[in-house]
Amino acid sequence: MVFEKRVPISTGHKINKNKMGHSYQLKRKRRDKILNIFKTFAKIFGAIFGVVSIIILIYIVYLVKTLPDVTVITNIIPNETTKIYSADGFILADLHKEENRIIVPYSKISNTMKKSVVALEDIRFYKHHGVDPIGILRAVFVDIQRGGLSQGASTITQQLARHLFLTKKKKIQRKIAEMVLAVKIERHYTKEEILSMYLNQVYWGHNAYGIESASKQYFNKSASDLSIAESAMLVGMLQAPEYYSPYRSFDRAMKRKNIVLESLYNSGIVSRAEYLDAKQATIVISDRKKLKYKAPYFTSMVIEKLTELYGEDAVYSSGMKVYTPLNYRMQEAAEVAVEEAIKTGQQASLNYTQAAILAIDPRTGYIVTMVGGYDFLNNHFNKTTQAKRQPGSSFKPFVYLTALSKNLSPGTIFDDAPVTFNTLEGPYAPQNYEMNFSGKLPMRKALEKSINVVAIKIIDIIHPESVSETARKLGITTTIEPVLSMALGSQEISMMEMTSAYGVFATGGDLAKPISILKVEDRNGILLYQEKIETKTVFDSNVIYALVEMMKGVVNYGTGRNAKLPRPMAGKTGTTTDYKDAWFIGYVPQLVVATWVGNDDNTPMKKVTGGYIPAIMWKNYMKTALANIPMMDFPKPRGMVGVSVCWDTGNKSNEYCPQTSIEKFWVGYEPKEYCSLHNEKNQGLPKETKKGSSWINDFLN
Repeated sequence: MVFEKRVPISTGHKINKNKMGHSYQLKRKRRDKILNIFKTFAKIFGAIFGVVSIIILIYIVYLVKTLPDVTVITNIIPNETTKIYSADGFILADLHKEENRIIVPYSKISNTMKKSVVALEDIRFYKHHGVDPIGILRAVFVDIQRGGLSQGASTITQQLARHLFLTKKKKIQRKIAEMVLAVKIERHYTKEEILSMYLNQVYWGHNAYGIESASKQYFNKSASDLSIAESAMLVGMLQAPEYYSPYRSFDRAMKRKNIVLESLYNSGIVSRAEYLDAKQATIVISDRKKLKYKAPYFTSMVIEKLTELYGEDAVYSSGMKVYTPLNYRMQEAAEVAVEEAIKTGQQASLNYTQAAILAIDPRTGYIVTMVGGYDFLNNHFNKTTQAKRQPGSSFKPFVYLTALSKNLSPGTIFDDAPVTFNTLEGPYAPQNYEMNFSGKLPMRKALEKSINVVAIKIIDIIHPESVSETARKLGITTTIEPVLSMALGSQEISMMEMTSAYGVFATGGDLAKPISILKVEDRNGILLYQEKIETKTVFDSNVIYALVEMMKGVVNYGTGRNAKLPRPMAGKTGTTTDYKDAWFIGYVPQLVVATWVGNDDNTPMKKVTGGYIPAIMWKNYMKTALANIPMMDFPKPRGMVGVSVCWDTGNKSNEYCPQTSIEKFWVGYEPKEYCSLHNEKNQGLPKETKKGSSWINDFLN
């Protein structure tokens, strides 16, 4: 067979072979040039990639050498808790940066809880070795879509590493360190151990750390008893514990719980029946623990002092043992008394919202009870230490003590009658609480009835400056302006100052510095701090006991009768003229107690006096507070003589005087003359027409 060479059919055009060769050469050169550029870029990229890889490798090697030893995880314990104790052995507070974790073993955590956490937080937990490449790729893809770093792609092991060793801030360095640590953790611990450590570390909101703390916080049960629905709610909170907290929004927490349940069902963790039952199950959230501390006003004050002494870090992490003088049995009685006082005010519409009690052992200065107000959760302001209020007539004992020290006697007769004083501010005409006058009466009776006019007349006689000096001696650090109205307690003083000053009456002249901390020990029991009892004699005991005799009359016959106890006691009521403050301060030799009611915004109450709510509150507290305190009486004042006096003249009485009583006077200052006003002839005349000389007038002249 012969093959013939085929010749293309002519189209009538000639082919330019030179032109075709030139075009081909140009295309080839262009293609080679582009290829060379790609090769160059590839070499550069490869070199950069190689350098970066070496740098990353070096950094990882560096991290491996510098990161903490993961084998110490099992030895890691929370910073040791500082404990504050009451005098009768109660723990008032456990102080720590993070609330105490209750560590529970893996076997004490419900299986549903363990499976739920894995399903929601790290579905490939049992398949990876600390780092999940698939999870990382998924997170990178999502981040690219969203244009930022939002997906952590952290496995449970990585989260554990972060909780124990790293910060939560998203940084590339931290992420690499987290991965390295996670791999190291996986090499040293089983999956069960890792999951157990994670569940005992993770934060569940409201200072609940670890599954056991969370279970008790929200459901008041152990982690081993969690239901499917409860487990789902807790797992749902992990993403944002405070946001999904049932305390913040129960509806939001329930919706989140249902999302988790659906995921558990889709993952095969729970059956359809379990899913439907759990979705419909009623979840009961336990009441949130409202107070961190017992005796919160007192304990907060102690913490503040500790922080000043040692700094916040030491207070919350060093495991100190702090011993205080507070008696918690008595404290509970005071809290009940305050609660009852507030309820009484609400029921009777007396228009007060706050009450406070402070009790001090006057012999030592030990603060044994402190209720700084009502409803600490919503009002941290401590009325016993931080507030300064007008003490009203509870200031009057300072006036009478000064008078006694200047030789005026309990039996000295004063005239409770209208009077006007010329002052720098203009004429001053004091009024009594009941807007009437009692006429002539002994000084001790004026104190019993808390008569304003007599107290101001006494100040005018002994001079205001001397009363200010007495207040300073008794420990009042607030500046008391020497004006006539000081007798009415018009100047603001703290309850702590008033209570401490009254303690001088209880001890017979000794002032004790208030003490809130007895001693502080470190975690090993080594003494760090011990408060010394500091007392000093500031007043003559005989003068003090003369005042105490008068103040006994206040509770036996006067304005403080609602506070009367079947034992020797003394005290004084205090009511401001505008009803903004009402006080009762009373004492026995072993205890001085102040009670107060009013409003933080200084709005007036509805005619609440110190002899009403505060006196009742005082008595209710003291019934319990004095249960184990032996009955004691105060010493009798010496150097006094009893004289029967006529109230109209202040002189010795005779058989015709219409109103007489045996009154006590300092020896040498008792009346010497008999009443010359009353006799057989004029004994029936009205008092206002009777004439005669008064012993007090002779004394003053």
